Amino acid sequence: MAAASASSDAFDEIVMAEERFHGEGYQEGYAEGSHLGIIEGRRYGSLHGAKIGSEIGYYLGFALTWQCLLQKCRDEKNSRKIRALDSLIGMIRKFPYEDPTYDKLQEDLEKIRGKFKQVCSMLNIQSDFRIGTERSSLTF
Repeated sequence: MAAASASSDAFDEIVMAEERFHGEGYQEGYAEGSHLGIIEGRRYGSLHGAKIGSEIGYYLGFALTWQCLLQKCRDEKNSRKIRALDSLIGMIRKFPYEDPTYDKLQEDLEKIRGKFKQVCSMLNIQSDFRIGTERSSLTF
């Protein structure tokens, strides 16, 4: 009986080996995938955050420069432009730079983009902001 039990255990080990190796492989693959997913997520988040930061910085520099230029000659026409620039600057300063979990991040970014386009229209400037290998530029 002991010989039959030993051969039965050996047989069970052979039959169950595929299932055991499948489970072990799954666990190893899951751990490796989780690790690589975290690395890829960080890389993507850093890249996307840098693009948003670059865009917001561009808008702020643009607005501050035009605000300084328009301060020199204040008339009714320029006061509307200055108010629009002040509004854009205020929106940018309220933007939550350090909170990536902010629910309305994309919505606020779209509002800033819209205000930027409005200001460009008021100043008769064609806005053309590009991120990537091409250079960002404004056409005068």
